[in-house]
Parts: sequence; structure tokens; C-alpha cells
Amino acid sequence: MLYFKSFSSGSCGNCYYLGDGKDGILIDAGISPRRIKQALLADGLSLDSFSALLITHDHLDHIRGLGSFCKRFQKPVYTTSVLHAALAHHSFTREYIGGCRALLAEKGETQVGPYFVRWFELPHDATQTVGYRIRTPEGTLVLMTDVGKMTDEAISCAREADYVVMESNYDLDMLMGGPYPYELKMRICQGCGHLSNEEAADALERYVHPGLRYVFLCHLSEQNNTPLLAREASHVVLDAFQARCACSEEDFSMPILRILPRQIPSPLFRLA
Repeated sequence: MLYFKSFSSGSCGNCYYLGDGKDGILIDAGISPRRIKQALLADGLSLDSFSALLITHDHLDHIRGLGSFCKRFQKPVYTTSVLHAALAHHSFTREYIGGCRALLAEKGETQVGPYFVRWFELPHDATQTVGYRIRTPEGTLVLMTDVGKMTDEAISCAREADYVVMESNYDLDMLMGGPYPYELKMRICQGCGHLSNEEAADALERYVHPGLRYVFLCHLSEQNNTPLLAREASHVVLDAFQARCACSEEDFSMPILRILPRQIPSPLFRLA
């Protein structure tokens, strides 16, 4: 079996679980270990249900709880050499990350906990931002959050995935008509910030394939988006793909689209 759960997804904090209930990995630690533990217990899991962590980048909403986690539980933290250098100097992690430091291979896969992980770089205004392709016996999951602009490499990874977790951060009209300062609006929408709903939908159109089973939209903005707008943009793509497959008589099952909540845990999704 394979399960996926979001504990929090957005500027308030980001953290995800992928595992079989007995072992697995945690992706990012932007919330406290106590909140993670409580959410796991609600689904009959525990902090023993994963054996390692992955970090996508060094912004605070992705690492706020990482120092506490390292101090208390000493689980290995995997990321790139560039990000580990940044974490070694970050005020929230520098005192505790050293003993948990574990490096991902520069190329190819690295075994992380029970799974095999390959990273790919994403445009975002952090020291370095990466997405992950995680290969499990029950299928492959690709996670790409905080994406200023979708890349060909990210699309290529998603085309091979059974499950995709992808940012759909803002509605452009809401952003441009909203209260943010002009400089912040430009930071968000000019290629090194976040993906709009339309950009996420355009990416989905490029990677959707008959074997895709789940699409999770993550990191929605509280000020500049709504779950309904994000869902509608991506559903247009999925509906069109379903129509094309029906016309070609391909064996096709519509991917399940889910919106991950910002500040509360999602259900525990059984993927396989």
C-alpha cells in the first residue's frame, strides 16, 4: 500500500508524508514536530512511520520545524549539497542539522528510506529549489512546489509519474487587483516566484497521460486564490484529455484531482 498526506500547504507551512504506514519519508518540515505527530496519530500512524526527510528549499515555510525535528529525533535529512550548505548557516537549522546531514546524488537516484529519489532544479527565489521524483514499488510520485516557471525537466519527470503534487498558487486577476505591493506582485508572477492557476493548468496539459492517477494542487495563496478557481483551471485540461481519450478508444481512467488545504491536514490518501 502507498499513502500520501499533506499536513499543511502554503505560506503558513509545508509538510507532506509518503509511505506505506510502516515506513516512508517526510517532505519538508515547515510546521512543528508536535503538529506532525498529532496529525499522524489521527490516522493511526506515528513518527516511526517514516525514516527520513527530504527538503525542497530553505525558505522558512518549508524548514521552520526542521531544527526541532533534528534535535529531538535525529532522522536523516536528505537534500542537495547546495541546500545543505545553506541549512548549515540558517538560524533555524544550523545548530542541529549537522548530525542529520545526508546528501542526494548529483545525478541519478538515491535511496531515501524505502524509496528511490531523484531531484531536479526549479526556478524560485531561494538558495536552491528542487522538486522530487520518488519511485516506490506502488508507483512514482513527483512533487514540485514553489515553482516560478515550469521546466522541461519537471514536465519530463511528471510524464513518467503515477501521482503528481504541483503548485497552483494564484489567480492572476486576484493577484493584480489585490492589496499586495507592486514589487511583491512582480516577485510572485515573473518567473522566480510561484505558478498561477493557468500556468499550472498549462503544465498539466503538457504532462497528463493515461497512466496518471492523482493530481494534487498545493501551495494555494490565501489572498490571491480560491480552491474553486484552482480546481476549475486544471479540470478544463482533464476534461479535454478525457474527451480525446474517449474518441481514440484508449483505455483511460480520469485522474483524481484534489486540492490540498493550506493550514489543516488533508485526509490520508490511499494511492495504491
